[in-house]
Amino acid sequence: MSDDRLHQLFSEQGQSPWLDNLRRGWITDGELAGWVEKGVRGITSNPTIFQKAIEGSPDYDEQFTQLVAGDGTIEEAYWMLVTQDVENALAILRPVYDSSDGVDGYVSLEVAPGLARDTPGTIASARQLHETIAEPNLLVKIPATAEGVPAIQQMISEGRSINVTLIFSLDRYAEVMEAYISGLEAYDGDLSKVASVASFFVSRVDTEVDRRLEEIGSDAALFLRGTAAIAQARAAFWMFKEAFSGPRWEALAAKAARVQRPLW
Repeated sequence: MSDDRLHQLFSEQGQSPWLDNLRRGWITDGELAGWVEKGVRGITSNPTIFQKAIEGSPDYDEQFTQLVAGDGTIEEAYWMLVTQDVENALAILRPVYDSSDGVDGYVSLEVAPGLARDTPGTIASARQLHETIAEPNLLVKIPATAEGVPAIQQMISEGRSINVTLIFSLDRYAEVMEAYISGLEAYDGDLSKVASVASFFVSRVDTEVDRRLEEIGSDAALFLRGTAAIAQARAAFWMFKEAFSGPRWEALAAKAARVQRPLW
C-alpha cells in the first residue's frame, strides 16, 4: 500500500482508518508513529491482543518481573503493563485528536472479559479506567452484551467516551444506539466532549453463517457464502442514518452532540 492510500481514504471518502493492534515494540521503535504518519487515525486493542504481545515479546519481561516480584497480583501487573502502553499510544495519537477537533485520534482499552455479564462491575471498571487514564482521546471498550448495554448508557450519561465492541446483530445494534442517545439526553454537560463508536463485526458473521450454509449443502445455500456479513453491514448503516436524524437527534445535535460512528 502506498503512503497516500490511507490519507486518501480519509480525505476523499471520509473514512477513518484505525489499526486493530497495539504492542510496546511498536511504540518504542517508532512503528506506531510511522503508521500515524501514513494515515492511521485511531488504535483499538483488546485483552487478546495484549496477551499475544506480552507473551510473544521480550519488551515486557523486565517490567513484568518487577511487578510480580512485588505484592500485587498477576491481574494488577497486567493492568500496569497495558496502562503504560495505552498512555504512550494516547500521546502519539493526541495530535490527530487535536487537529480533528476530537473526531479521531482515539485509543481504545477494553474492560476485563470476565465482566461481560456483570453490569455493575462493568460500570465500575469503565469508570476507573477513565479516571486512571484521564485523557480526552481514551475510549473504554464495553462489549455489547445484554448486560453491557445499560453500562454503556450509564457511562455516556456521565460524559465518558465509549467504544461499544462485539456487536453482531441488528437488534443489538439498535439497543446500542438507543443507549448512546439516551445517555446523551441524560448528561448535563458539554456533549461535544463525548465520543463513541459502535464496533460492528463483519468477518465473524460470515464465518458463522457460511458454516451453517455448508451444513445445508445445496447449490442455493453454497451460492450465498460470503454475502451475509456485508448485507448485514449495509442494513446496519441504514439503521445508523435513521437513528441519527430526525427531531430527537437534531435536539442533541443542536447542543453539539456527535454521532456514534460505526466502526467496521
